[in-house]
Amino acid sequence: QLQLIESGGGSVQTGGSLTLSCVASGGTLTWYTLGWFRQAPGQERHFVSAMSWNGHTKEYAGPVKGRFTISRDNARKMVYLQMNDLRIDDTAVYYCAARKGLPATQEYEYDNWGQGTQVTVSS
Repeated sequence: QLQLIESGGGSVQTGGSLTLSCVASGGTLTWYTLGWFRQAPGQERHFVSAMSWNGHTKEYAGPVKGRFTISRDNARKMVYLQMNDLRIDDTAVYYCAARKGLPATQEYEYDNWGQGTQVTVSS
């Protein structure tokens, strides 16, 4: 069973940048998609981005396209989310997630989850 631990959250002003990291342990990442979701206060958890095992397929949610970049290092069992030009509505708890197979955008399609890291964007 994969365990995922996120880090890198924090507080930033609008227009700023943050990079989130997630490390996996407890199993192989072969064929696993790694992705990010976020949950704002009072809202459901929403898809942000995901990347296939070999890096050939990347998916981004509309609101983050052009601002966020996902990457991964399979040797280190890490996935990253570079977030630029942050906006107030990017404020949320960000979760790392894993699933075997190609990237998916629905929460129920992911089997493994981290505990989340808070990102707060203020003006």
